[in-house]
Parts: sequence; C-alpha cells; structure tokens
Amino acid sequence: MRKNLGRFFIILSFVLNPHLFASTYEWSASVNKKSAYVNEALFLKYVCSFSDRSELYSIDFKPVGEYEDYTLKPLSEKESIIDGKRVNVFEYIAYAKRSGQIVFDFDMTMKKTNRASIENTVLGRDNEQYEEFTSKYLRQKSLIVDVKPSETDLVGAFDLQIKQSQASVKAYEPYSLEFIIQGRGNFEKLKPITFQIDGVKVFSQKQILKSFLKKDGEHGLWSQKFAFVSDKSFVIPALEFEYFDLEKSSKEVLRFKGVAVEVIPAYKKADLLDEDEKSFDFKAQYVYYLLTFMLGFVVAKIEFKKRKKHQSKEALLCQKIQSAKSLEELSMLLALQSSKKYEKILLKIEKGELTSLKDAQKLICG
Repeated sequence: MRKNLGRFFIILSFVLNPHLFASTYEWSASVNKKSAYVNEALFLKYVCSFSDRSELYSIDFKPVGEYEDYTLKPLSEKESIIDGKRVNVFEYIAYAKRSGQIVFDFDMTMKKTNRASIENTVLGRDNEQYEEFTSKYLRQKSLIVDVKPSETDLVGAFDLQIKQSQASVKAYEPYSLEFIIQGRGNFEKLKPITFQIDGVKVFSQKQILKSFLKKDGEHGLWSQKFAFVSDKSFVIPALEFEYFDLEKSSKEVLRFKGVAVEVIPAYKKADLLDEDEKSFDFKAQYVYYLLTFMLGFVVAKIEFKKRKKHQSKEALLCQKIQSAKSLEELSMLLALQSSKKYEKILLKIEKGELTSLKDAQKLICG
C-alpha cells in the first residue's frame, strides 16, 4: 500500500509540475579530422545537452554498422547530470572505405513521455487509444571529411615479432614458428598466413586478435602459430606485411626473412652395426659357458622378478595422448604416427572445429 501510494505521489508530481514538460535540448556533433586516409580511424562525437534533468526524454540513436562508404564502430555511450542538467554523449570510430568526400549524417529520434500517458497512469484509465510518447525525428549535423587514398589496405603503425625454434631439429620433431604483429590500426585487414612446402606437414592455428578501441583507433595484438614436421631439411620462405604508416605518410614493410631448417635424420639399424664384424673361433667350451649363463638368467627371472605386463602400442599411445597438455602438442603427437585414422581429427583441429583438448582425447581413446 505504501509503495503504491509513493508511486502515486511521484507520478502526480509530474502532472502538477509544468516545468518538467518545458525541457529543451541542443545537439552538437564533431569529428577529430577534416582530412584522412582510407582505413584511417576517425573519432566522431555527438552530444545532447538538456536544459534540466529531463526525465521525460529518451533518445533513440543507433548509427553503428556497415555503410557503403564507411564502417562505424561504437566507442562509448554515457549519460550524466552536470549542474542539474542532463548530458548524453555518444562516441564512435569510423573507417572510410573509399577516397573522396565522405559525409556522416545520421537519423535519430527524440521521444518524450506525454502528459496524457502520466494522467492515465495516475487515474487508472483503461484507454488504449492514446500514445505514450511524442516522437520527433531529427537528423544529426552533417560531418564532412576529405579522404585520401592509401597505398595499402592495412593502415596504422605496427611492429613485427617472430618467435621460432632452433634452426636444427631431429627428424619428425616439430619446428615451431609464431608471427606477432602489434600496434594501432585496422587489424581486420590482416589475412591468415598459409605455407605449402614440399615434403613438409604444416600445422597452423587460427589467427588470434586481442584488441580494444581508443579515440585514435584500434590498439591490439595479432598472432598466428605454425608447426612444421619433416624427415628432411627444408626452407620456410620469406614473408612481407605491407602497411601504410600514418606518421610517415608512406608505405612500410614488415619482413620475415625466412629460415632454412636443418633436419637431423633418424638412425637406421644398419648405421648401428660395425662395417667389419670380427670373427671368432668356435670352441665347445663357449657353448658350455653360454648355456650356463642362459640357465642362470632364466632361474633369476623365475625366482626373484615378477613377469612384467607388456602394454600394446595402442595403450602406450593413449597414455601419451592423455598426458598431452595442449591441442598443439596433441596434433604433433598424432602427426608423428603417420596413420590415416587420425587425419580427420587433425583436420578438425586445424580448421578450429575441435577446440577442446578433453573432447579430442576422449574422441581418440574413448
């Protein structure tokens, strides 16, 4: 009862106070640059300043999306009361898709609660013929930017870091390589890296991007990992990442010089035998000594040692699979088996369809 009574007086104060319906507002719009390059970040800001607290007003302004000439991303949206007056601020980051003159002009709606709506709520009228809001459709101030062409799709300021194994590995031992690009710019223009090397199995993780928006654009770190497996030496070719440097206003290149990987061959049985085997004279006493040694060995086994259970190759492999600590380690282990029955699982991991280590282990070993 008290809650309903309190609500009644709150709503009644809206009805009896005509100043609440006399609120005014003013919009302003700005862009941080009048001239920019294609794919360069632009900071757009829209501010609605009210004459009072303006509780009866709501704003419908949602311009984020893909447009023909640009992409618009949300940066922040906040509402505050300053000196008893309401202020709404909307901030966005835009990327122009083409050169020439780009115009940013967005529609929005100002909604105001009607007096009739409040009176019907207070008096409890059951009338569905009235509208709860008065809507006013407006267009924001047009912001114009002259956009110049850039020499590459990737625009910003970037650094390249390479993480790699030692250039010498054993046969079928994976050689690891990771590309890390960090800085500021339109990271979505970075394309996945692919390698095709004869006689080499290449395992690649999906590219990873960790980024956040600031007023000067997108800051982040992009990375992609690889593992190369072979039984003979091979060369990973050089790569170049071209981007347009905004500070220098010129095209720059991030370079990976490539690497020659030396693969140490696996040992063969023939390599472990001496070329010139020494002959010996056959004597009967040698047979006696040999039989005596073998008999003692067998007796020792029976008397003092329990017979060990030999595990199958599948069981040993499952132990290694269950002890794998990552999908990358599991992929390497399966690749070394050179068995067709693991190809589908490796393909699922490579495509990102299988992302859980536990699910992969259960799928293989049950």
